[in-house]
Amino acid sequence: MKAHKIPGIIAFFLLPSAFCLAQQPKEAVDAKAKAILDEISAKTKAYSTIKAEFSTIVEKQVSNSESKVTENQTGSLQLKGEKYKLEFKGQTIFCDNKTQWTYIKESNEVQINNAPDPKATDNINPVNIFTLYEKGFKYKYEKEDVLNGAKVDIVDLFPTSPDKKAYHTIKLTIDKTKKEIVAVKILNKNGTSNTTTVKKFVANSEMPDAMFMFNKADYKGVEVVDLRDN
Repeated sequence: MKAHKIPGIIAFFLLPSAFCLAQQPKEAVDAKAKAILDEISAKTKAYSTIKAEFSTIVEKQVSNSESKVTENQTGSLQLKGEKYKLEFKGQTIFCDNKTQWTYIKESNEVQINNAPDPKATDNINPVNIFTLYEKGFKYKYEKEDVLNGAKVDIVDLFPTSPDKKAYHTIKLTIDKTKKEIVAVKILNKNGTSNTTTVKKFVANSEMPDAMFMFNKADYKGVEVVDLRDN
């Protein structure tokens, strides 16, 4: 049995929490970047639910070589407030805001943990990622570009305490018309990068609360491993 956590890359896109950045120090404020991020916040905080399908490309530098190895993965996220269901790389993660269940298909095992604190700044999860930006990041408008025929803005985020992070830059690609994040690229200190691209996005669809809870009856013979603190 192995402990599994939410893959960090999954959390870096499309969440409905507003990420007001007014608390940033003055020297960190880029007016154009802030205006764009505030527009996204105003739109996404009004969503009751979010459903997204995404793809992730992981690029790894080959030792002593200029070439890179790439891994392509796909997944989906359904989000309702602080509840979510995340499917990615053979795992399905359910969270009802109190309990988190991680089902590993390969071993037919479910691990039970307490739900991560959405307000914690040291643990990235699908609920708190945009609120993390309230503190601990500088941001800068990079440029306008075109992605799949649509005009996009590129905004860079830099941790103010880089020695405590495995990455040095997060690049947000934002659709200028839709005011939605369509891609996120994380540049890690070890030379690897993770790019998540949103393939499909649906807001305000019906999501019953039961879908965010693991139902043992749906998984015949599943092994249950309770890792919660007593």
